[in-house]
Amino acid sequence: MNNLKIFGEALIDANAIAQLKQCVGPDDYGVLTADAHYGYNHPIGGAVAYRRHVSLSGVGFDIACGNKAVRTNLPARSVHIGKVMDDIVRHIGFGVGRPNPKPIDHPVLEAIALAPFAPQRKLARLAANQLGTVGSGNHFVDLFQDEEGWLWVGVHFGSRGFGHKTTTGFIALHQGLGFDDHANEGPMNGPPILLDTTTELGQAYLEALALAGDYAYAGRDVVVDTVLGLLGAEATETVHNHHNFAWRETHFGEQFWVVRKGCTPAFPGQLGFVGANMADSSVIVEGLASAESAAGLYSTVHGAGRVLSRRKAAGSVRWKRGPDGKKYPVRTEKGLIDYAEVRARLKAQRIELRGGGADEAPEVYKSLADVLAHHVGTVTVRHTLRPLGVAMAGADEYDPYKD
Repeated sequence: MNNLKIFGEALIDANAIAQLKQCVGPDDYGVLTADAHYGYNHPIGGAVAYRRHVSLSGVGFDIACGNKAVRTNLPARSVHIGKVMDDIVRHIGFGVGRPNPKPIDHPVLEAIALAPFAPQRKLARLAANQLGTVGSGNHFVDLFQDEEGWLWVGVHFGSRGFGHKTTTGFIALHQGLGFDDHANEGPMNGPPILLDTTTELGQAYLEALALAGDYAYAGRDVVVDTVLGLLGAEATETVHNHHNFAWRETHFGEQFWVVRKGCTPAFPGQLGFVGANMADSSVIVEGLASAESAAGLYSTVHGAGRVLSRRKAAGSVRWKRGPDGKKYPVRTEKGLIDYAEVRARLKAQRIELRGGGADEAPEVYKSLADVLAHHVGTVTVRHTLRPLGVAMAGADEYDPYKD
């Protein structure tokens, strides 16, 4: 297929390549970034340009998942990292988590209460409770030091339950059911769920998508502002964008809906924050103008990309409800990763770790340096960020909205 562009094919599982081909029609264009791996109906690290469709499964359940990073006005050496990390997990909810300790007043909540797509209005209370919470899986709040010694704050998460319920509602509508009905999500290797953007349902989804994007942006702003408050710091540089979304863009002289799942937009001059893993350096990249960039729909990686599934890394658990009504994990199968050893290793690297689990150990990911080597000429690294503190949901956090 000459309408496909694959970066770093040797690093990508054949199933992800086959999945992309299933998503791309003869009039579409498809891209895989070098961190790509198998996903639900659409590879993570995949972008598809559709002329008049958007893909529900391409945007995914975590609508507008994205990254934000800010450079602070503090030298990293002046900060007690351990104390700040303790404050972060005390003041910010991870996993399903508790509602934020203090109610948050934000314009996006009023927008949800008055949403153009009426079913989203019923999600206003959920949205209010989860605004500024981080989620679980690979979602994080980290502290970094750049090459000049400045302290950075970086976060990764999306639209939480509000985005998840928006997606499942539209899958139900696509199947002729009601928004609140239980939809049949189908198998991982099923075809993409496409909506025609010229239809009433397609237009409603685009409105709902935009609002979920606003909510995700607001959540990341709230969390970063909370951390800046804990630090007593100000932001001197900000990098912020989605990597699970659909944008109206011009490519090859034509208009398309570009659906990116686990793909960071990287137009010339555009900055992106790309996380590696809890032990290795992350980067701030800038998009470049080149023929390779154009062929790749101006898309780049959003992380290093998994090489080991969550189940293989951490084993299997079933969730059992305890006397207090909360769900707790019961181990049913041992995984390949010894997380106690991972914690010891990070401690030796003087990285303050809070939470996390075997399914997020450094060895479950590709090398970010290897991945970026396949994107030379499309992006350039502006900052290298060495991890100082990592906060994630613990392995015992039940979260139906995890990535």
